Order: sequence, then C-alpha cells, then structure tokens
Amino acid sequence: MVNLEQELKQLLIEALNLEDISPEQIDSGTPLFGEGLGLDSIDALELGVAIRRKYKVKMDAEPATMRHHFASIANLARFVEGARDST
Repeated sequence: MVNLEQELKQLLIEALNLEDISPEQIDSGTPLFGEGLGLDSIDALELGVAIRRKYKVKMDAEPATMRHHFASIANLARFVEGARDST
C-alpha cells in the first residue's frame, strides 16, 4: 500500500501541476482539502479523472462517499486498492 500511496502522491502532483511540492512532502494522512493541501472541487474532479484513467476504477457518485475517499492520500489508496480487488 505504501507504493500505491507514493504513486497517488505523484499522480496528484502531475494531475494538478503542483510544481512547489514533492511526493515526500505530502503526508499520507494530511487532508487534501481545506486546512491540509488546500485543494478545491475542481482539483477533486481533475484528480478523480486521473485516478479513473490510471487505475481503471469506477467512482461512486455519492458525495459523502467521495468526500471520504478523497479525504487523504491514505483514504484514496484504500479506495483504489479495494476497487482493484473487486474487479
């Protein structure tokens, strides 16, 4: 799962063109939105598209579920791992 978290950190940086940060600077438990990395809803959409393309996972349209999955890199890694295991 650690490697998946690293991949997701790199994907986050590439998908959102974050030039001032490296994967090592992102803590897996840091919130992606608000006080954490400060991402917004547009960033979430772009990241969601990148994750769907790279990992071929289906995203749930339920906002509360997506908020949970996108809360942190660790949550995203668990979501991607679970989605890959169920296919």
